[in-house]
Order: sequence, then structure tokens, then C-alpha cells
Amino acid sequence: MTERTRTVVHRIVAAEFLLGAITKYWPGTGPFGQDYAIKFTQWGYPPDFRFVVGTLELLCAVLLLAPRKPARFLGATGLVLVLTGAVTTHIIAADPLTQSLAAPLHLIIAAAIAIANWPPDCRHLLRPWQPAGTP
Repeated sequence: MTERTRTVVHRIVAAEFLLGAITKYWPGTGPFGQDYAIKFTQWGYPPDFRFVVGTLELLCAVLLLAPRKPARFLGATGLVLVLTGAVTTHIIAADPLTQSLAAPLHLIIAAAIAIANWPPDCRHLLRPWQPAGTP
């Protein structure tokens, strides 16, 4: 896969999660017909937990847009954690397949992005904004 193709994939996934974050903050029924305050309550979470999930999605989406691999790795890894919670929530809530299919598909995509951006040295994860080799 070329670098250009990877960049396009990162941008598409980031755009999806930016949109997802916006819908978590949207008061009432959003543009896609879901009121996340009600959905989170139905799933057994406090309605304001949607802001926590939306903020995590927003942060991870921004990290996916970063030009450095360690930042993209952190963003994709964060999405893997958020999406693991989403998949688990859909399984426990016994949501219909049409509502719960997106989470596992995005989990696989986020895991693939994380693996593709796996850093050769984990010390770089602590300083994703600094160039490699900087003390």
C-alpha cells in the first residue's frame, strides 16, 4: 500500500470519527436520527457519558490526521479501545445486527491502522510530536 493510499484511509476514518464525535455532542435527535443521550441511557450508561466517548473519538481522529506515525498509532490504538467498548456494549445490549455492525468493522479497520503505524521503538510514543532521534 502506498503512502498516499494510507493517508487517504487515515483521513476517511478520521472524518468518520469526527462526524461521530459531533453527533455525540448534538443535543436531541441528531442529523442521523439518533439521540445519543437516550441511546447511552438505554445501554446502561449515564447520558453525559456520550461526551466522554465523543471527546475520545475527537482526540483520536485528530491524532489520525497527524503526519507522524507515533501519533497515528496512538490515535488508532485509542480508537481500538473505544470500539472494543462499543462492540461489548452492542453485544450486551443485544442490539440488532443493523445497529451493531459498524462498531466491529471499524474496530478491525482501527486495529489495522494501529498495526500499520506500529512504532519500531516504543519510547517514541511518549513524545509523538518530536522527531525520531531527538533526546
